[in-house]
Amino acid sequence: MNGKPARIRRHPLLVIGALMLAVLVGLAAWWLPRIGAVAAPPDAALTSSTHGHGHGDGHGAGDVLRSAAQQAFHDDMRKLWEDHVTWTRLAIVTFAEDSPSFPATAERLLQNQVDIGDAIRPYYGEAAGDQLTALLTDHILIAVDILEAAKAGDGDALADARARWSSNGDDIGNFLGTADPRHWPAEEMRAGMAMHLDQTFSEAANELGGNYAASVADYDAAHLHVLDMADTLSDGIIAQFPDMFR
Repeated sequence: MNGKPARIRRHPLLVIGALMLAVLVGLAAWWLPRIGAVAAPPDAALTSSTHGHGHGDGHGAGDVLRSAAQQAFHDDMRKLWEDHVTWTRLAIVTFAEDSPSFPATAERLLQNQVDIGDAIRPYYGEAAGDQLTALLTDHILIAVDILEAAKAGDGDALADARARWSSNGDDIGNFLGTADPRHWPAEEMRAGMAMHLDQTFSEAANELGGNYAASVADYDAAHLHVLDMADTLSDGIIAQFPDMFR
């Protein structure tokens, strides 16, 4: 024996092991990014967004990769339906206040229904665009009937208008279900429209009744729900017409 402690005698092995580990770490640092580059989608225009159903920021769950064209369409559809609930909100408030801005607000709200119909024309044709615009225009005009009946305290007229509103909502759901039965089942579309009507009616009733905090909360709920509806529509069109989003 040379008298050196055992830990000193093993010291050269530890040095060699450390050097090997450093080499392996260096190789990993060089190689792993290249593996990721190979595994990544080849389309540099793809974007990623995380969304969850029912939370107003998407339809479905997990990460979604969209092309630039798909993302633009997704965002445009959201803008249209955000306009729908926003201008509806402004129409409710200006009507409740007897504001002279109500006619201009209502006119802008009606234009939104034309814009939504125009958004589906490239995929389902002119007649379908006209039909959706007509259905959505009735949706708004009947809503005005509801506001007028509620403000006047006319229970019979209010019940009649709400029944017509519900029937119109079913017609919109059935229209969408016929256009794309796979991605927009009619039963789900009718249920989505029914929720939209209930939320909007509650918003209007609270605003007319002076329950302003509740009315604002109703608007927030309606906003989240309509974004989910918009994502359902854009996702369905993208899936049904993939060649138009390359």
